[in-house]
Amino acid sequence: MKKKTKSLFSIITVTTITGIFLLAGCGKKSSYKMELTGAGATFPYPLYSKMFNEYYRETGVKVNYQAIGSGGGIKQLLKRVVDFGGTDAFMSKEELKKADGEILHIPTCIGAVVISYNLPGNPELKLTPELISDIFLGKIRKWNDAKIKRVNPQIVLPDMKITVIHRSDGSGTTYIFSDYLSKVSMEWKTKMGKGKSLNWVVGVGAKGNAGVAGLIKQTPGSIGYVELIYALQNNMKFAAIQNKKGNFIKPSLESVSLSAQINIPDDTRVSITDTDAEYGYPISSFTWIIFYKEQNYNSRDRKKAEELVKLLWWMTHEGQKFTKELNYAPLSDEAVKKAEKILKSVTYNGKKILTH
Repeated sequence: MKKKTKSLFSIITVTTITGIFLLAGCGKKSSYKMELTGAGATFPYPLYSKMFNEYYRETGVKVNYQAIGSGGGIKQLLKRVVDFGGTDAFMSKEELKKADGEILHIPTCIGAVVISYNLPGNPELKLTPELISDIFLGKIRKWNDAKIKRVNPQIVLPDMKITVIHRSDGSGTTYIFSDYLSKVSMEWKTKMGKGKSLNWVVGVGAKGNAGVAGLIKQTPGSIGYVELIYALQNNMKFAAIQNKKGNFIKPSLESVSLSAQINIPDDTRVSITDTDAEYGYPISSFTWIIFYKEQNYNSRDRKKAEELVKLLWWMTHEGQKFTKELNYAPLSDEAVKKAEKILKSVTYNGKKILTH
């Protein structure tokens, strides 16, 4: 599996990828030249890169996606300088109020944030919610601390300083991580809270999932949080996390999928961290594409609006076949139906773009 992941990453390292899809006449390239632009989350970037590349090969519309972090994606959409944003943190009511128009969310996949570390011998660590909170609050500073040893009695832990690595940019990955800790630790909720950016009391910052993964790998004794695919691509160790039911769960397609077995609201803005599922991985999340419901703005022509809706339909249907090979969990049937309903509500000049 790791070998396959590496080979996929060698294909998708470029930032600008392209793609097209037609709801009718699928598989035929369009003579109409179009470019769509997006920006945001790095969490799903490996998947989006693959999707947009395949989309281009199938049919022809160019998609330029810049992985600048969820915070940046939201800002770019609010400024209306991109056709769509990517975010791992659904927009808050306060953020939505800042928009000059209604913004919609559609989920594209389910991913996992893992706690990765760099220790001699690459031991298989187990971590509880309390340990994670204490480490990232700077309360536990040595790897051979009694609290860590108590949970990992089978491991000889080194007398080594812990170096915390965290995101330096506005990040949906940080939001997912802090959303989880705010649910499981009252101290974290009080001192740090949840958000795309935090006032860190300890550690070193790095930009993007790739930056955090790279810095962990370069720093003996370090620990940080990254999206699963980045840990796999860099051949890094990551911990089994104790979930709400008391089970230590390693992230996998199965455990991530189990975490999302919940009722999804019509707007799909829902958190699935600290899942109730007995064998669900507790730091899992949907990731979303965000865009304006009314597409007639900034002198956009109807054709561009139509192409955006077609792209998003493809991503939530045909594009789902690329999720598992990149260690993301595909959308459930319920999530796809919610996405369909949202896409059918998109308008141009007040008239629905999809009529069937």
